[in-house]
Amino acid sequence: MTKPICLIAARGGSKGIPKKNIRRIFGKPLIAHTIINSLNSDLFSHVIVSTDSNEIAKISKNYGAEVPSLRPKKLARSDSKMDDIVENVINELFELGYRFDIIVNRDCTAPFIRSSDIKKSINLLKTKNCDTAVAVYRTHLNPYFNMMEFGTKKTLEFSKKKRSAINNRQDAPIVYQLTGFQTINVKSFQKFKKIYMPKVLPVEIPQETGLMIDTEFEFNLAECIFKKKYR
Repeated sequence: MTKPICLIAARGGSKGIPKKNIRRIFGKPLIAHTIINSLNSDLFSHVIVSTDSNEIAKISKNYGAEVPSLRPKKLARSDSKMDDIVENVINELFELGYRFDIIVNRDCTAPFIRSSDIKKSINLLKTKNCDTAVAVYRTHLNPYFNMMEFGTKKTLEFSKKKRSAINNRQDAPIVYQLTGFQTINVKSFQKFKKIYMPKVLPVEIPQETGLMIDTEFEFNLAECIFKKKYR
């Protein structure tokens, strides 16, 4: 059986932090950490970057990733769906002669993902015959207990309710934060055209490795983690 392919999607525009995907952190562009980790894992036949940006493409190639072509502009907007991007990449790679049964969709804003957890997700996909295995961690923020939203009366209400009152976080149902990557059965994806298909199973990872960098605070936090990890 062929090795999985790794996909790293990184568009040029970023509303929250300009050029976030190539902003330097701990001496390298952010995307470089995920590319290097993926190449060194020995889990993938190819590491593919999907981007609309010539600058991101050049940096990605310099660190060893492949960029078969630039992503169409219609798939590089802020409201573009990841489902459509994955479908575009799968179709393009098959047309170019790539052969693969599994694609791992990695988020380059999560640089601390462990190769061992990706390997675990690939094994889960194969042994449990699921459509997608997703990286998650249990979160203490819980819609049954300490998260609220505006209700129909325009006042705050708990996001989710149960018949019996929940008085502490430990009694609330377990909820998961999605993070880092999704490991996808390609045949299933071609049938359903979406990442989150009927049979999705979790791969629990440590919260500290699932940090996703989307804000200045998280950039600063990631810098601290890098310095502690490699000091």
